[in-house]
Amino acid sequence: MNPSSPPLEKLQIRDRELKAQIAQLGEMRPGSLVECYRKCGKPNCHCARSGGRGHGPLWMVTHTVEGKTVSRAVPFGPGLERTRAQIAEYQRFRKLARALVATNEQICNARLQEASEASSSEVKKNGVGRGVRRRGGARA
Repeated sequence: MNPSSPPLEKLQIRDRELKAQIAQLGEMRPGSLVECYRKCGKPNCHCARSGGRGHGPLWMVTHTVEGKTVSRAVPFGPGLERTRAQIAEYQRFRKLARALVATNEQICNARLQEASEASSSEVKKNGVGRGVRRRGGARA
């Protein structure tokens, strides 16, 4: 095993901890919250004045689906706070998922190393390496 990597037992404990944390996640959604101001198009409205920001703020949650940006209006108030919490939970999920993949990659590498060490010690123990196999039976 690589001297700088943690022992397999510690990696397996970390793997179980990460999976338990993922199991505890709540509602989540991908995306970002965007604050928007819109102009209604009525010529006498305050939003039509030069330099006016428009009506709003209107909150939109946006994310990409199959290469296209999808936006959905989010009502101000409890819906906005819930959406913020869902986005934060999604970010937490992504962080945990990256850590889980990295930990499992280390576990896989440790198991490969163990298998490699076991097979090389077997070769040393038996004195047999890769080479030509002898066939059974005598030739006449």
